[in-house]
Amino acid sequence: MAGIRELRGRIKSVGNIKQITRAMEMVATTKLRKFQDRAIASRPYAEEISALVGHLAAVLGEEVKKRPLFRQGEGDKIACLLVSSERGLCGAYNSNLFRKLEGWLAQEPREVDFFVYGRKAYQFLKRFDRKVERLFIDPMLEEIDYRGAARTANALQEAFLSGAYSNVRVLYSAFESMAKYVPTWIDFLPIEAEALAGDGEGAKNTGDVILEPDAGTIFDRLVPRYLETRIYNALIEALTSEYASRRMSMKNATDAAGDMQSELKSIYNRKRQEGITKDLLDIVGGAEALR
Repeated sequence: MAGIRELRGRIKSVGNIKQITRAMEMVATTKLRKFQDRAIASRPYAEEISALVGHLAAVLGEEVKKRPLFRQGEGDKIACLLVSSERGLCGAYNSNLFRKLEGWLAQEPREVDFFVYGRKAYQFLKRFDRKVERLFIDPMLEEIDYRGAARTANALQEAFLSGAYSNVRVLYSAFESMAKYVPTWIDFLPIEAEALAGDGEGAKNTGDVILEPDAGTIFDRLVPRYLETRIYNALIEALTSEYASRRMSMKNATDAAGDMQSELKSIYNRKRQEGITKDLLDIVGGAEALR
């Protein structure tokens, strides 16, 4: 069993670790609130633009399928945007994401090229010799804004329209609550016209709507904004999920350090008491021997 001096050193070390994890928990909590607010604020816009694109898709009908972004790509490969964290210390956030990816890759016979946001995903893919077509580093994920998300969406569109890929998918962690963030797939390209049009109600309500210049022109201008919004939402929700997971991980580490510190202090006090009792017994025994 450790001695008094060693126990005192361990108690001090655990206390220092506890201070660090508590500080990291507070930082993660602050950033989580900021990104959560952005994620929540972007949802109404995403819902409105999706509804508007679906409405126009219903107006255009079969004409929508003639557009390149609504047809299966000519290539034999799949492009996948994988969104992970830049740093560690965020619990099972990345491992859950990679587990979801491995399950899909085990069933996908076609070749997959990866577009990556987050160094953890890049390191994971390189470890297993997966092809990374592009690593997005400007802007960093933590500094992402709509303009940066638009560049990412445009890069994926260009890759799809180049004819190298049959479709484009996105894997990210969707934020549902402070304690729940679920790895989620998005079928990004080609766009499913049927899913946009819904059950056809959009077409029923177009009789008294005037579109200027015309439905096709508006639709073609709106579709890129729709794709940019989907990528922006995916990146913001992934970032929010990362900090929610980091906050929970640091809280658990702080609690564990507190428990360990209490246990070490209990052992330290017991050994110290044992030492005092032993010294007293030696003094009493010596005094008795001198009588």
